[in-house]
Amino acid sequence: MTLLTMAVALCCVIPAAGQSERTIKRKVAIGRFSNETQYAKGLFYDKENDPMRKQALDILSSKLATSGKFILLERDDLDILVQEAGENMSKIGADFIILGSITEYGRKTEGNQKVFSATKSQTVEAGVSIRLVEASTGLIIYSDEAKGYAETSSKTTLGLGGQQGFDATLSDKAISAAISQLVENIINKCMDKPWKSYILTVEEGAYYISGGASQGLAAGDVFPVYRKGKVVTNPQTGIKVELPGTKVGDVTIQMTVGDTPESELSICEYAGTEINADALSDYYILEK
Repeated sequence: MTLLTMAVALCCVIPAAGQSERTIKRKVAIGRFSNETQYAKGLFYDKENDPMRKQALDILSSKLATSGKFILLERDDLDILVQEAGENMSKIGADFIILGSITEYGRKTEGNQKVFSATKSQTVEAGVSIRLVEASTGLIIYSDEAKGYAETSSKTTLGLGGQQGFDATLSDKAISAAISQLVENIINKCMDKPWKSYILTVEEGAYYISGGASQGLAAGDVFPVYRKGKVVTNPQTGIKVELPGTKVGDVTIQMTVGDTPESELSICEYAGTEINADALSDYYILEK
């Protein structure tokens, strides 16, 4: 093989500089983030306006958004939808649902008084629990808990240095530290699962599937279509298991439409074994 031939062959398999493999973004909904601790829960405590709950929700949302791999669905009624959906969480419109809670929270202040100086340290410890649910199956695919710490200190000498009150930002830092330990696993678990879509309807030969431009889908993309496998029951556990599906054809995206991630869909052309239009729920589209 000549050097020129080898160079051409390598160009065919090595991406050009600056190119990165395209990622189809997953739709993630944070269904609930509750505060299970007793901290700051007085007589007039309002669960819906719990500041620690909102802190944790904002921190987790920010970290997931920064990864660039997700579309975060914001729904004011998401908690209610999760409760109503029960095991059939796929109707929520997300690929994954995150359920979280603050399980521990504590703070302490310690001081050390000497003849000419005094030191004061403040420490906050927070525990966060996360469950990641695959919406299409209702199964928990990841569950873990982590603890985060935050500390600050001050010192005065001969009365100089100022008196420091409690640092409220320590709560944010401790919760953020706990969530940071879990975020990478959340991302990996979501991205390890192939992106999946469904045929919504067939109109005049055009196949409409869920998902659109904001997820990274574009005209010309081709995805395999599968017929769902048989559902069997494991006699040991009583859990129903779906067998691997059978490929029946491919869809090619012609155009994407929709104004929001929730309403987006793609119009496709299908080639393959005839699909039963009266049983579209028996089919799914899978990322290659």
